[in-house]
Amino acid sequence: MSDLDEAIKLRRDVLLLCPPGYPDRSSFLNNLAISLIDRFRQCGIMSDLDEAIELHLDALLLRPPGHPDRSMSLSNLGASLRNRFQQRGIMSDLDESIELHREALLLRPPGHPDRSSSLNNLANTLGDRFEQRGIMSDLDESVELHRDALLLCPPGHPNRSMSLNNLANSLRDRFLQRGIMSDLDEAIKLYQAALLLRPPGHSDRFSSLNNLANSLGDRFQQLGIVSDLDEAIELHQDALLLRPPGHSDRSSSLNNLAISLRDRFEQRGITSDLDEAIELHRDALLLRPCGHPERSSSLSDLALSLRDRFHQRGAQSDLDEAFSLYSQLSHLSHAASRSDLRVAKSWAAFADTLNHASALLAYKTALKFLDQQVALLSPSFHHFDVFREAVSSLATDAFSCSVRHGALTTAVELVEQGRAVFWTQLARFSTPLDELSVSGDTGAALAEEFRLSSFRLRNAFDQSTEDQSLQIRQLAMQWDDVVSRIRMLPDFSRFLLPPLFSDLQKAAEDGPVIIVNTSQYCCDALIVLSDQDPVHVPIGITHTEVSDSSSEFQSLSKQFGSLNAQLKLISILRKLWRGVVGPVVQALEASNIRRGSRIWWCPTAEFALLPLHAAGAYEKKRDSLSHIYISSYTPTLATLVRARQQVSQDAFPQHFVAIGQGNPDGGRPLECVAPEIAVVAKRLKPVVSSFAQLEDSDATVKGAFDALNRNQWLHLACHGMPNRRRPFESSFAMRDGPLMIKDIIRSNWQNLQFAFLSACHTTVGDEKSPDESIHLAAAMQFSGFRSVIGSMWSVKDEVAQEVVSGFYENLIDDSGRLDCTRAATALHKALKKLQRSNIPLEQRIVFVHIGV
Repeated sequence: MSDLDEAIKLRRDVLLLCPPGYPDRSSFLNNLAISLIDRFRQCGIMSDLDEAIELHLDALLLRPPGHPDRSMSLSNLGASLRNRFQQRGIMSDLDESIELHREALLLRPPGHPDRSSSLNNLANTLGDRFEQRGIMSDLDESVELHRDALLLCPPGHPNRSMSLNNLANSLRDRFLQRGIMSDLDEAIKLYQAALLLRPPGHSDRFSSLNNLANSLGDRFQQLGIVSDLDEAIELHQDALLLRPPGHSDRSSSLNNLAISLRDRFEQRGITSDLDEAIELHRDALLLRPCGHPERSSSLSDLALSLRDRFHQRGAQSDLDEAFSLYSQLSHLSHAASRSDLRVAKSWAAFADTLNHASALLAYKTALKFLDQQVALLSPSFHHFDVFREAVSSLATDAFSCSVRHGALTTAVELVEQGRAVFWTQLARFSTPLDELSVSGDTGAALAEEFRLSSFRLRNAFDQSTEDQSLQIRQLAMQWDDVVSRIRMLPDFSRFLLPPLFSDLQKAAEDGPVIIVNTSQYCCDALIVLSDQDPVHVPIGITHTEVSDSSSEFQSLSKQFGSLNAQLKLISILRKLWRGVVGPVVQALEASNIRRGSRIWWCPTAEFALLPLHAAGAYEKKRDSLSHIYISSYTPTLATLVRARQQVSQDAFPQHFVAIGQGNPDGGRPLECVAPEIAVVAKRLKPVVSSFAQLEDSDATVKGAFDALNRNQWLHLACHGMPNRRRPFESSFAMRDGPLMIKDIIRSNWQNLQFAFLSACHTTVGDEKSPDESIHLAAAMQFSGFRSVIGSMWSVKDEVAQEVVSGFYENLIDDSGRLDCTRAATALHKALKKLQRSNIPLEQRIVFVHIGV
């Protein structure tokens, strides 16, 4: 070290002799920075790293585009910023590092001697960002870049071991996401090859020991080969010897050895392995103070080991310490990472299983972290997998926990916070600003600034390419700044924050909203009323029964038309009546909700895939739900509140468009579309201010979009095309191709009132994540329609025509105008007419109403 210290001193002296303007000053800045980085790597002194970054920045300014050494400066600064990100976890350092490495790679085309180095650097930083944000395209790009880099480092090349190691890292990361064993096996072989090139004394031997050990541990978890685990422990022990006290990476090495020892304890039950793992985890945690990016993982690892020892020995002190560690998460001072969210979810599951007093706090913490995580993502369908993974069953389990603790208003708040997360994020960029605009000059100015900032940010997200991430980050910071200033105004302290129960209760102003929840812990219903606390309804069905009924119903809906299918449908509807809807009806009647009133269903998880509105006894002289109440649905309470708060168009002209596409691109002709549009036209032309028709060659994607820029009322008759694997590609079939959800969510239609979606499957979404409500009817509602009618499965043409005819008779109010708040009642009456005919049951219950 004395040689390195002396080198740094000498390079400082040289720099003093080369003042600004000196012809080769950039080289001396660069050399001093490199020496400081070397000392940082040896001693972990952060001030060395910060100074090196400033020196690299100064050098880059002296090497403008066209300078022969610019790519070197870009690369060095990018590497230093990545080092600082790894120490402090500041995402802006990582994003900037990626941009610098991209620019460096462009200056190092094929044939350039440093191209492999640039490929590796960019790949590594993309891998780091994947770890933080979970976007798979970052990881896939990282793998391909590393493959390209390795091809440029044949045997004998000085960087071959690094390239082998880096490709292995990316393959292991991808294995951890997708579980493809060939990725892991390839990674192990690459790590072994890298270790052979890094004998004792090699500066990167620690990295190879550690990485090979981790990947062998992964394979042990998959295949259970204990020799893999024993080898991993020996490798981790060798690695720890290379990270003595004071080294910046010691905590990681301590942690990895501890995890392997705990795994071996679970296999062989040797208590000394578990005791040693706990002490190693304690040592690692001491080296990860508050603010350290890996602190939450260390808290979790130590807590889990203490939990294991509690289960083995029953010492209450171990359990108390475990929960004390977890509770530190609730005081997190920085924005939560994916790792923080994962640990908070682990805490919630652990606490709920043991019915621990901290369970509710754990769920609140996890949902707060979820909100912070999704705020980092664009409301783009490209990121939907990340939304889906982040959410899982968190909201429904939080609801269940709150109900069991008697915290009913909290249950409503938490289930709202963790469902329809994609739509909530989308609403952040298009939230109504009417109240803010009229709150005074400052409010009006901030409203305009927010509109502009949201427009710019959403545009940047929509056109996002990797080289725009710096722009996106700057726009996101500006957006956050505007939001912070809005929250400082009187009455706007909760602007865009998760709503409180007092806000959500407004959803029940025109009738009760029933949240029906299924969770691994239990199933419950809550009736939200406008003037009192929620009413809890225990329901007599288990989570497994709900899942089984949902799966059975999804299969059955594809077989509708046969007598056997109708009998199975009645069986499911009776089960729903006995176990769910019947008890809710009893509670509604006990709450003095009169018969014939409107009610709203807000089902969660698998309940969202079941026809609750059609539940009944289906026996003579016994009621079904449709005989007692008029049912509507809402994906969330906040959605219904937003629809209620939209400016009423009662005094405005009513512009209606009927779009019919009976001959779509590549689809089966629909002979009943033209007669159906004619029925709508005959009924409504005398009533509305203007009536437009788009049919056949006019009913195109562009034609539909243009029409909705001018009309607020819509009847759409066409094929509905659900896409369960890619829900954002679910579509309406137009003459020139599909009008997809991903197109609808980019619309900017104004003052929309009502849409009748006379198409099949318009309320069918992603079965893996029903709580996100990614289906055609929801897309229309979230794009602004206050009231929507859609279908749960296939609709026969003649049935659709009959329902439509009866429906529009009842949508006109006493003053002779259309009233979108009458849609549910109008549909109810139209469907009652069908019950007097011999139309099959599944066709009499296929249409549902969503919204006001």
